[in-house]
Amino acid sequence: MPFAQLAISSISFAIWVYLAIARGNFWRLREFDDDVAPHEPPSRWPRVIAIVPARNEAATIAQAVTSLLLQNYPGEFSIILVDDHSEDTTAQIAHQAATKLNATKRLEIHAAAPLPPGWTGKLWALNEGVSRVQRRGAAPLRPSPATNDRSDPTYYWFTDADISHSRDTLHRLVSRAEHDQLDLTSLMVQLQTKTLPERALIPAFLFFFLKLYPPSWIANPKARTAGAAGGCILLRREALQRIGGLAAIRHEVIDDCALAQALKASNGKIWMGLTRASVSLRAYSNFREIRDMIARTAYTQLRYSPLLLAGTLLAMSLTYLAPPALLFASNPTPRILAASTCLLMALLYLPAIRFYRLSPAWAATLPLAALFYTYATILSAARYYAGRGAQWKGRSQTHRGR
Repeated sequence: MPFAQLAISSISFAIWVYLAIARGNFWRLREFDDDVAPHEPPSRWPRVIAIVPARNEAATIAQAVTSLLLQNYPGEFSIILVDDHSEDTTAQIAHQAATKLNATKRLEIHAAAPLPPGWTGKLWALNEGVSRVQRRGAAPLRPSPATNDRSDPTYYWFTDADISHSRDTLHRLVSRAEHDQLDLTSLMVQLQTKTLPERALIPAFLFFFLKLYPPSWIANPKARTAGAAGGCILLRREALQRIGGLAAIRHEVIDDCALAQALKASNGKIWMGLTRASVSLRAYSNFREIRDMIARTAYTQLRYSPLLLAGTLLAMSLTYLAPPALLFASNPTPRILAASTCLLMALLYLPAIRFYRLSPAWAATLPLAALFYTYATILSAARYYAGRGAQWKGRSQTHRGR
């Protein structure tokens, strides 16, 4: 037993040393915080069309649409909201929000066609928006006083119906994309941390995502890692055409990362950062709601592989659960290694805690959050084999044998 404790504590410590020095500095959030970065404006502001997929978003759509209509973007900008068979008043509320701002000419509400086989819901809604742009031709919804350009849009802005953007979000996205010649520019918006479940688990969501997809590796054209945050993606139209459109990834559940992977594989330049200026309006009032959010895609991330699931459970145990458990080891050496690992773990987690402006004491709770995420991952696999995988808005977007 003492030898096993020493071996496990040594492995756990080595894992965290690796994460600290060799995982692309994913934990140093300030390095890819878009809010503190300079944004050099382009000489000419390209045309942008926002495409907003919306399904039963009556609670948030007014605030989301209002934030888009109030963008202080100097170039030509319009919005297509794709109503994805909502069973509530999403479309009507969106129209009312535009009416209040006297901006109905800049918002088009398009009813999506029925979901065809082989497509996931969000990707189909986005594709409906792109197809609508192509069908209506080059004529813009609102001619810009700054330009007479009536060409196709340079960029699509894919943004969710539950996000409120700051007025300069599009200005910053386009400035970065034009300056760095990016094909995909993505921002992880700030999720809410008002309730106890959110404070306990949302910073860990950010930490785990960045660990899987280090932004410095995403931006590195020589690295295979590709990722994006689906709530806010500025996508160059020509790059989308180059990969064959959204049909190329139509079956993907984790659509944002699949899109980034396809673009990077086609030699596209991609970038992902963070922002507090744009915020998610979706609240999680209890642990069950966050559990279901994680379980929706966790097993998809593991490519529906029992072997990868087993490996993930082992890795989570060694990385997050073993160190606090070994604080009570019988031998002092494993205890010292475990204490050092727990300290390193908290230090690397602290920037995520600070990003959400929470008390530093929350940094000590990462092992508990990891235990919860492990449970949600197991549940994700169980639901998949029960034929209820990737549940979202009344749809199951995966099936056994896909």
